Order: sequence, then C-alpha cells, then structure tokens
Amino acid sequence: MEENLTVGRVAELAGVTVRTLHHYDEIGLLRPSKRTTAGYRAYSAGDVERLREVLAYRRLGFGLREIADLVDDPSTDAVAHLRRLRGLLVEQRDHAAAMVAAIDRELEARAMGIRTTPEEQLKVFGAQLYDAIGAAYPATRRTEPRFAARIWEALGDARTVLNVGAGTGSYEPSDREVTAVEPSAVMRAQRPEGAAPCVAAAAENLPFEDRSFDAAMAVSTVHHWADPVAGLREMRRVARRVVVFTYDADDTGWRRRFWLTRDYLPEFAELLVGWPALTDLTRAIGGRAEPVPVPWDCADGLFEAHWRRPEAYLEDRVRRAVSVWTRVGPEAEHRAVSRLHDDLASGRWAERNRELAIQDTAELGLRLLVA
Repeated sequence: MEENLTVGRVAELAGVTVRTLHHYDEIGLLRPSKRTTAGYRAYSAGDVERLREVLAYRRLGFGLREIADLVDDPSTDAVAHLRRLRGLLVEQRDHAAAMVAAIDRELEARAMGIRTTPEEQLKVFGAQLYDAIGAAYPATRRTEPRFAARIWEALGDARTVLNVGAGTGSYEPSDREVTAVEPSAVMRAQRPEGAAPCVAAAAENLPFEDRSFDAAMAVSTVHHWADPVAGLREMRRVARRVVVFTYDADDTGWRRRFWLTRDYLPEFAELLVGWPALTDLTRAIGGRAEPVPVPWDCADGLFEAHWRRPEAYLEDRVRRAVSVWTRVGPEAEHRAVSRLHDDLASGRWAERNRELAIQDTAELGLRLLVA
C-alpha cells in the first residue's frame, strides 16, 4: 500500500464519498495525519485502519457518537476491535440465517394451506434485549470502583469465581480465577483481550457440577433473566458463596424519590410487574440484602447513575446502554427526554430538585445480596 493516500483514493477504495471523509475530519472522527505540499488531505496506514473500524461500526448500525467512543477507547487495540467486529458480524449473520430459515418454513406451510400462529411468526424476529442494547455498553458502562469494592469484599477469600451474566466483564476481580457465563454473542464479542474465559450459557441452566466454584457473582443482570429465582438457585448449586448486585422491586419509595421515574418515566413501574419480591430472591440463595447507595459521580452508566447529572439522560449514547429505555419503547422515551430537555432549559428541573445539589449519594433501590 502507498505510504500516504489522497482523500479521493481513500474514498474510492472505501466506497464512500469525499464529502463523507471531509465530514469525519470536521467532527474529529477521522482526521488525516498528513497534508500534501498543496495542502490536501493525505491518509497514512494508521488513518486507513481507523477508517476501516469507523466504517465497520457504521455499517453495523452504530451512531457517529457511539463510534467515536468505541474507536477512541484506550483499552481497545486494533486486534480487539477486529475480534469485536467479527463477533458482531457473526451474530448478524446468525440472525439473518435464522430469519431466512423461518421464512422458508412459513412459505412451505402456506404452500400446504397451513397458517402459522402469531407467536411463531414473531419469535425469530424478537431480538434478545442484550443483543439490542449490548453494542452500546462500552461507551458508558464501566466499573464503578465503590460498587466493585463492595462486591469484591463480599466474595471473601474465594479463589475461584463464576461470573453469571458477565457481559463485558466490568466487575470481574483481577486477582482471582474467574470463569464467565454470558448468553449474548454481542456481549461476548466485546469482552476485552485477556478477559476471563467465557461460556455461552443461561443462568437458569449452568453447565457446571455442584460446588464447582468458591463463589458465584452476578452484577446488574438478574432483571434480564427469564426466571430469576431459578437462576439464583443454580448459582447456589454450583458455588459455596453467592454475591448478587441487583434491585429491590418492592421498594416504591425510591421510585418516588427518583425524579426520572417520578416526573418523566412513570412507565418504569410497569416493567416491575411480575418481578420477584426481594424476599424471594434472598430466599433463593439463603442470604441477606444490603442497600448500595449510588454516588453522584457514578462511573457505571446504569439507569440511576445520573441522578445529580440530569443532562446526561439527554444523550442517546447514555440511554442506549440502559435496558429500561429499550423496554419502555420509543414513544415513552421521546416524551420523557423532550420534557426533561424543556425543564432543564426553563429551570423547572433545578427548582424541583434543588436538594440534590448537596447530596453525595442517593438510595435508589440497589441491593447487594450475599449468601
């Protein structure tokens, strides 16, 4: 390859317009590292490598802000990007193959005069929740040191740890022998180089013998399991100690205190219908529940993280990494964000929530279950 490529040559090779490359330069997403003697843009091998990543993420449906966060992540090198992209593409390919197979089956059925049920028609098109939101995780979902300290302390002297619903591995302790379990290929693809080995499995059916681990942990994942109680019992079966970071769905007090659910997103309450009581969760592992306050500068962009930083909820990248927004639907999300934007601009939000400015932490229903 030439040492430096002109903007026209790069556009031709990449299948994009010169204007697209100019736009990427203007917004800082891809700034060519060289200029010709005449002042024209010239792209180095490193620039081309970055463009490849940008275009790959773009064609997978990522927004430009999300792409900037992904390609600028200092913990991810070119090899890690390629592995992540490969996992995302394989997942996309598998979904497409499954849909083709489902359509072929329906065509055959209709040829024989058989109509499929609504459930059968929709089943293959209903993406798993983490597959819908998982791609946005690296941008905002990071380890919060104060949460991590509580979780790791609760693990005690455990040397072997099973991380169930592990995602990208944000809270996996580095000083222990960890095995991860994660059902979503999108999430598995985003685990960093050197992360703990990861098994594709669901919490409700862990592929391990009884008491295989000193401890089992689960962080911000139980509310996505098909059967939380069954999953927790499985964790208890395979480990001598269980540590779970989750939510108290019974406590309506924190939902009234949290301005986002109280004033802008009442639909949140509907998401908790049918959710097991905290007593059922603690009974499943035979343990206790401890409250975990949320610091005002929480590094992990979970739903409640920005209780003192309301402007963050206006950012699409923040919302995309939180399952609540996907589950309430676009209409509720648009209404909530629009009202919040107006209230921030008018000062109404500040007037209603002035007491938050002097709080360092907030009790918003997070719980640590320990057994």
